[in-house]
Amino acid sequence: MSQKSPSQRRRFLKTASAGAVGATAMAAPMVSMAQTTSLRFQSTWPAKDIFHEYANDFATKVNNMAGGRLKIEVLPAGAVVPAFQLLEAVNKGTLDGGHGVVAYHYGKNSALALWGSGPAYGMDPNMLLAWHNYGGGKELLTEIYKSLNMDVQSYLYGPMPTQPFGWFKKPIAKVEDIKGTKFRTVGLAVDIYTEMGAAVNPLPGGEIVPALDRGLIDGAEFNNASSDRLLGFPDVVKNCMLQSFHQSGEQFEILFNGGKYNGLPAELKAMIDYAVQAASADMSWKAVQRNSQDYIELKKAGVKFYKTPDAILRAQLAAWDKTIDKKAGENPLFKKVLDSQKVFAERAGQWQNDYTVDFKMAWNHYFRKG
Repeated sequence: MSQKSPSQRRRFLKTASAGAVGATAMAAPMVSMAQTTSLRFQSTWPAKDIFHEYANDFATKVNNMAGGRLKIEVLPAGAVVPAFQLLEAVNKGTLDGGHGVVAYHYGKNSALALWGSGPAYGMDPNMLLAWHNYGGGKELLTEIYKSLNMDVQSYLYGPMPTQPFGWFKKPIAKVEDIKGTKFRTVGLAVDIYTEMGAAVNPLPGGEIVPALDRGLIDGAEFNNASSDRLLGFPDVVKNCMLQSFHQSGEQFEILFNGGKYNGLPAELKAMIDYAVQAASADMSWKAVQRNSQDYIELKKAGVKFYKTPDAILRAQLAAWDKTIDKKAGENPLFKKVLDSQKVFAERAGQWQNDYTVDFKMAWNHYFRKG
């Protein structure tokens, strides 16, 4: 066996050492050394509301998937700005983002209320989201925000269940009962109830029950059994009218400040996109579970539920027709959104109505015998 010179032995040891280091590096887990980006969000909901919980659910999904690279903190309504000032705060960078509904920006451009208010040509909330994502709605919303000089990135998600017509001191049996009623709602629903004779006050969610309790309003709508229960509706009124067209296709909005969003790397933007989709599905499942449970608890608390008479529902549709005719004549973007929705709804609605079985028939077969 040949003898290695001292210089050869040194080269051999250096090569072996480098190989060992390389092997160790390959075996070690890849740990991202990127700095954490922290974003401060605010919702438009009280901390106890299930809607604020939905906002936190979205943030949790992003935080878990980001593995420390991105962290979203969600504050409740009013922590930084009032609920109806969320869009401006996100645009200015006072907040990095927020969670609310597009209808809350109705005062800036009436077309924004078409993402939620009204019967949406017979589209349910999930179908309206389909129009938004695949039928041109997303591009129209971007166009409206640009016209308002709002530098934001908007995501819509979370199809909401059909909202009640409202809570009242006395049941609403006929259209005439609405006339002169002091009522709370938001968005284009303000115009619907006004057209039907109500005196409308668009209060934020946290102010509704105190106003009912003090007699400042006679009736109000908010959203769903879980939110209505937690906000305290059953403590001040005991009659709830179910089924309505005033906000039968609403969904949530997640906003990002444009600069902060555009500064994120592509993989984090993709992560946010997928988190929105996951949160949308999860929210719709959780709503079924929680709303159905809270519906039972509201009944136990002595709340009386009534189906809104068909005559009132038809009056809503007639009031809606007058509202959109007026708004479309005043606002070209309003008409542009309506036209887009109508084309999509005619096609998609016919498909859904023709294909979808009447699930109530099966439910009645098993649970409402005799």
